[in-house]
Amino acid sequence: MKRSLIKGGRVIDPETGLDGLLDILIENGKIVSIENPQSSIVNHQSSIINASGKIVTPGLIDMHVHLREPGHEYKETIETGCLSAAHGGFTTICCMPNTDPINDNQSVTDYILKKARMAGTVRVYPVGAISRGLRGEGLADYGELKAAGVVAVSDDGNPVMNAQLMRRALEYGKGFNLLVISHCEDRNLTADGVMNEGITSTRLGLPGIPNAEETVMVARDIALCELTDARLHIAHVSTEGSVRLISEAKALGLLVTAETTPHYFSLTEEAVTGYDTNAKVHPPLRTDRDRDAIRQALADGTIDVIASDHAPHSSIEKDLEFDQAANGMIGLETSLPLSLQLVEAGLISLNDLIARMSINPARILNLVHIGLKPGNPADLTIIDVEKKFTVDPDTFRSKSRNTPFTGRELKGKAVLTMVGGKIVFDDERQKH
Repeated sequence: MKRSLIKGGRVIDPETGLDGLLDILIENGKIVSIENPQSSIVNHQSSIINASGKIVTPGLIDMHVHLREPGHEYKETIETGCLSAAHGGFTTICCMPNTDPINDNQSVTDYILKKARMAGTVRVYPVGAISRGLRGEGLADYGELKAAGVVAVSDDGNPVMNAQLMRRALEYGKGFNLLVISHCEDRNLTADGVMNEGITSTRLGLPGIPNAEETVMVARDIALCELTDARLHIAHVSTEGSVRLISEAKALGLLVTAETTPHYFSLTEEAVTGYDTNAKVHPPLRTDRDRDAIRQALADGTIDVIASDHAPHSSIEKDLEFDQAANGMIGLETSLPLSLQLVEAGLISLNDLIARMSINPARILNLVHIGLKPGNPADLTIIDVEKKFTVDPDTFRSKSRNTPFTGRELKGKAVLTMVGGKIVFDDERQKH
C-alpha cells in the first residue's frame, strides 16, 4: 500500500469550507482522511510531506490552454505542456482544438488523450471544435466528440460569425451536455488591427482594435444563450463593456459563465510600448479602466474563472515586425503568482482565488471529483505564498519563451503538484 501524509499545511478548500491547519492522509492515490494535526493520523510507513508554512489547495485547473500538438510540436508538445502545467501548480488542463489537424473528430481526440497518458503528469481534457475545421460553416459531430472524451466545444482563435450556427451550437451543446466556449470577436471590427484602439495605438502608429469587437459579440451570444436556455462560457474577457453585459446576464439568471487571464488584470496596452511582440495577444491588452473592471469582476464574482490562455509561439512567429507577429503569450508557469498579486493587493481573498482557479472551473466543466474530500483522487497543489522569484523563461518547461514578464520579480509559487497521489512536480527536488 502506497501511503503519503501531508503534514502541517493550511488546507483551504472553498468546496468543503475547509480552512485551517490540517493533515491529509493519502493511500493508493486517494484521499483517505483530513484531520486536525492533534488527531494522530496513522503515519506508519507513510511518506511524509512537510507543508508547514504553506497552503494546500485542491489541484489547480486551467480550462484554457493551447498544447499545439498535433501539428505544431516545435512550439509545444503535449508532454512539455503538461510539464509546464505541473510546474505552474496545475493538476488539470483543457486543451483548445486549434491544432493541425483540428480537433473536430474522434481520431484527434483519441490521439491527444493517448499522448497525455504517455506524458503521465497532469490530467488533460480536450476541447472539441464548434465547427468543422474551425471554419464556422457547419457543426462538428458533437456526439462523436462527446463519446471520445471532450468536455466542451469551442472555435477558440476564431469567432463563430454566423449567428444561426452559434444558435445551433448552443442547442446541440445543450443536447449533449457539452459546454460551449465562445471566442467573442467581430472580425469586421477587428479588421487589420493589431493592438487596442486608442491614444497608445495612435502614438505607436499601429492599427487599433476597438473594445466593441469583443462586446458586440458578447451581447449577441448572451442573447442566443437566453434564446436557447443553454450554457455559455465566455473566454478571455478583456473589456469593461463585456463585464457589464455578463453581470446583467447573471442578474437575469442566464446560464452564463466567464473567464479572464492574468495578463488582462496585470497589464495594459502600455506593455506594447517598444513594439514588444510578447505583449501582442488577442483580445489585445486594454486600458487601465478595462483592467480595473476585470479586477473588480473577479472580486465580485462576475468573472468565474482565471485561465492562462497559454499560447506558445517560437521565435519564428514572434521575432517579426509587430503587425506580422502572432498573437499569444505563454502563461502556465506565471498564472498562479500573477493571480496571487490580487490577494496581496487585497482585491480578492485567498479562498476566492482558489475558487476561481480550481473549484469553479471544475463545476463549469462538470468534472466528477471536486475538492479535497475522502474518496476523491489526491489531486492537490501546495503553494508557498511568500516565495519570491524572478521570471526567467529559460527555466520554464514550456518549449516556448514568449512572455512579457521576463525579469519581473513575483511572489508566491506552487512548490508541489500531486495528481492521483503521484508527485508530478516538487520544487525542492526538481524531480521532473
